Amino acid sequence: MKHLRSSRSRRIVGATAVVCALLATAACGGGSDDKSSGAGFNAGAKGVANKSTKKGGTLKFINKQNFDSLDPQRQYYGFAWDFARFYSRQLITYSPKPGEASNELVPDLATSTGKITDGGKTYTYTLRDGITWEDGSPITSKDVKYGIERIWAKDVISGGPDYLRQALDPKGEYPGPYKDKSKDKLGLKAIETPDDKTISFHLDQPNGDFEQMLAMPTGSPVKREKDTGAQYTNRPFSSGPYKLTSYTPGKSLALVRNDKWKKSSDPIRAALPDQVTVTFNSNLEAIDKLLVKGDYDVFLSATGMGQSGRAAALKEHRGNVDNMVTNFVRYVDLVTKVKPFDNIHCRKAVFYATDYTQLQTTRGGPQAGGDIAPNMLPKSVKGSDDYDPYGVMKRKGKPDTAKAKDELKQCGKPNGFSAKIVSRNDQPNETAAAEALQESLGKVGIKLDINEIEGGSSASITGSPSVMHKRGYGMSMTGWGPDFPTGQGFSRPLYDGRFIQQTGNYNVTEINDKAINKDFDDALKETDPAKAGQIYADMNHKVADLAVSMPFLYEKNITWRSSRLTNAYSSSAYNGRYDYASLGVK
Repeated sequence: MKHLRSSRSRRIVGATAVVCALLATAACGGGSDDKSSGAGFNAGAKGVANKSTKKGGTLKFINKQNFDSLDPQRQYYGFAWDFARFYSRQLITYSPKPGEASNELVPDLATSTGKITDGGKTYTYTLRDGITWEDGSPITSKDVKYGIERIWAKDVISGGPDYLRQALDPKGEYPGPYKDKSKDKLGLKAIETPDDKTISFHLDQPNGDFEQMLAMPTGSPVKREKDTGAQYTNRPFSSGPYKLTSYTPGKSLALVRNDKWKKSSDPIRAALPDQVTVTFNSNLEAIDKLLVKGDYDVFLSATGMGQSGRAAALKEHRGNVDNMVTNFVRYVDLVTKVKPFDNIHCRKAVFYATDYTQLQTTRGGPQAGGDIAPNMLPKSVKGSDDYDPYGVMKRKGKPDTAKAKDELKQCGKPNGFSAKIVSRNDQPNETAAAEALQESLGKVGIKLDINEIEGGSSASITGSPSVMHKRGYGMSMTGWGPDFPTGQGFSRPLYDGRFIQQTGNYNVTEINDKAINKDFDDALKETDPAKAGQIYADMNHKVADLAVSMPFLYEKNITWRSSRLTNAYSSSAYNGRYDYASLGVK
């Protein structure tokens, strides 16, 4: 159990005050003492920093945590999705433009966006000429179908989003390619490949977000002869401009140019560096120092610099800093199948006892870290509003001890209770937030035991209901950004009860509410985005009323951009990260 010392809270507040003061100065454009040679404060957040088409050099990433997977069908970490575009392609992808313009869907492997027929239930694509694998063989429609079929094989390749499976086979009738008895292992009837250049998808019901689903890595082709099942994560076969040469999980990764890739067949990827490397280092403070020193170009996770790193960067190197607005919500899941959180009043006691401003402070405060979040829909998603059933904003983020104690009485725990919370040890801000929560809940008798886990093991711990139950983990400190910018793309994996899985589960609260499930069904049928947004607003209100996830921050972060980096810009499609496939180095 990690005990929070009162001196820590004072240090966090003090560090945040320094950061906020420096940030305010930078925002005003002051600072003749700026010693950096970067493109200027927020150059990558407001536009393109260091525009260039120059090729060559090595783009050097550093990261505090390992990839959840390199297998496109298994990935769910946002930074992994962004990075995967170096070696994987999809029929449809996002536009390589800064800011909100990046949310436009554009053709990638396909010649155009989908031809939609059958009342919105059939999508047909024609593949480009000249698209090849890293061995020079052509990428075919059958490769795309086979790659997508792998999503069904949860017993072999767990993890990754489930949207395509739900859209194409909601009853779960297809067993996956490893159990497919057809000769070519292409037995999924919902996808047809009449020839090597044509592919058609037949949805069970119309879904206005279907092309958003195809744009995710789960829509990537996989060459069946190169599929190694669960081991594919160690050496994915490239359809993009780079191929893997080495990967030691938790230590390093290296990509080099795929000499069979043709720029003429790929209008999306700039492919500027000759090599791309990733070095893993679990010490965030050390990472910040190495970035400032110039040893690396980009922090891959893009979750922001640590407290001391933020202060130092803003003071000495403002020209290398971007204050990125992300689409992430930072929050705490309360597991409804673990006592005492099977009782709504015990859950509500946590909401009222929490000091939200203290949690905000651990992430950098209001200017560097983001705004306090009253509910679970980020502002970038239609349906987001100011719904605040627990009065968090009215009380300015401070605890309401009287209401917390009243909820404890109603849940039969007037003197409080003990609970366990999970945080990832490679996410220092998560542990700091868990410690701050531990302190505020302790004031009403809720004794919080902090259990740190490795981020790469999340899918098998927080993603496994049976493990959460067995270990008595009733709370999980986490964050989530939209898979795509709609209520379905943000909330469905978290709150649709039909998405609960035994491994790779993201509905950690295990909520399975019929009214909420129906809201998702109704919104998917709605062709008017504004009307769909209203349904998602209602859904989000229901989630808030059930007190299953406690949001505390709409996230911003301080991001380092090396002086060598070119074409650096914030992409809304990738939750405010830089568009990695567009980056180059001087």
